[in-house]
Amino acid sequence: MFKKLSIVTLSLVALATSSHAFAKETLLERINNKGTITVGTEGTYAPFTYHDASGKLTGYDVEVTRAVAEKLGVKIDFKETQWDAMLAGLKGERFDLVANQVALTTPERQATFDKSEPYSWSGAMLLARADETRITKPEDVKGLKAGQTLSSNYGETARKYQAEIVPVDGMAQALLLIQQKRTDVTFNDSLALLDYLKKNPNSGLKPVWESDEKVGAGFIANKGNNEALAKISAAVVELQKDGTLKKLGEQFFGKDISVK
Repeated sequence: MFKKLSIVTLSLVALATSSHAFAKETLLERINNKGTITVGTEGTYAPFTYHDASGKLTGYDVEVTRAVAEKLGVKIDFKETQWDAMLAGLKGERFDLVANQVALTTPERQATFDKSEPYSWSGAMLLARADETRITKPEDVKGLKAGQTLSSNYGETARKYQAEIVPVDGMAQALLLIQQKRTDVTFNDSLALLDYLKKNPNSGLKPVWESDEKVGAGFIANKGNNEALAKISAAVVELQKDGTLKKLGEQFFGKDISVK
């Protein structure tokens, strides 16, 4: 009996040791060990995160992420995913961070996630067809169809003003549905929409309202990563001071978007 018990005990000890050896590193440990950080992003949300003509993943958020990684001495593994699955993926620890113009504006997000120092500031815009005459303010969307990603800040805004939500995968699909007259409007980031209108002057779309309030977007992590986020925030501040963020803003938007 004693001999069998010893074998079982030794097996349990070996299993525990093995599990510990293969335990996943924390975000802070990966930063301190100069390892690889996994970052969730859409890859379809120009000019923040998209693929250029050569197929390379780029955009303001993507290049800021790469600049932060260089400051920290770590590598980045981008994981592209649809917006509505992104924060769920972060919560499920598929990613260490999300870099995709996320603002923690709802109590639910604030209870689950934390944000780094903002690396950009922008506001909401409401877009409709060029021949639209019914809408001049957000309240006018009541009862109209709004193409929105369900879990985004802008989806929350559309619900707040009692629009009928038509679920979409991202901004590109929302704009297409308006052009096809399958929806009436979409709320989205003013910088992204203005960039689209500039690149597509014959889109048949127009902005009908823009918010004066700007919201800061930063890197998003699960709760419990305060020390890691402090290191990331310090890198963001350094990039602002050395002019890197200004340079990237001018590259993708023609202006510095890192200041409020």
